[in-house]
Amino acid sequence: METIIGIKDLKKTYIMGAEKVHALQSVSLDIKRNEYVALMGPSGSGKSTLMNLLGCLDTPTSGSYFLNGTNVSTMPDNDLAEVRNKEIGFVFQTFNLLPRLSAWDNVALPLVYAGLSKSERNEKASKALEAVGLADRKDHKPNELSGGQRQRVAIARALVNDPAIILADEPTGNLDTKTSIEIMGIFEDIHKAGNTVIIVTHEPDIAEHTRRIIRLRDGLVESDVINENVISAYDPAAKYRQK
Repeated sequence: METIIGIKDLKKTYIMGAEKVHALQSVSLDIKRNEYVALMGPSGSGKSTLMNLLGCLDTPTSGSYFLNGTNVSTMPDNDLAEVRNKEIGFVFQTFNLLPRLSAWDNVALPLVYAGLSKSERNEKASKALEAVGLADRKDHKPNELSGGQRQRVAIARALVNDPAIILADEPTGNLDTKTSIEIMGIFEDIHKAGNTVIIVTHEPDIAEHTRRIIRLRDGLVESDVINENVISAYDPAAKYRQK
């Protein structure tokens, strides 16, 4: 399979007054197209820093990052923003929806920035909402939706630009267990449709839905393993039968 993310000796150091904080010591890894990966680690492990670098929200202190064949590690902010908007769909724990806009308008917003016509926006946003099972809620505002429905809207927004990568940061952190399983079912569908999906989580139960689990500790990759016991996102009892 083709490598979609290639990072080598990636380091990130923050200057905090007189102190240097080495958030990432030296990380090297490849992620192939259509992989389904969990990025795990305790607080202070470097996983949030790595997520920000992978999402082109920040640049490394040193090392290289090739995204879809392009070296993004030395790009200026404007170019980085363009790559980010084109290549990456973000899903956040807190949904990050605009409260005054309908579900449809929230989903269509990235298409406005991308310069698409109204008819193109209508087609793509409607298709994305349909993909997450919310076509009948398109006119509802976030406060008229449940937490799970809001996260579905956020996932639809992440999908609407046809990004190369879906990057989800603790996407079930604000949801109950049943809703979390439903949301992981949507990520499973996205993966099966051909997308590369990276889930940042501290929850082992969520990581077990993915195909590969990368653990960080102290700014280094502690382990990188293929998950042989993938839990079916549609069957919450499956994990108990596997024991």
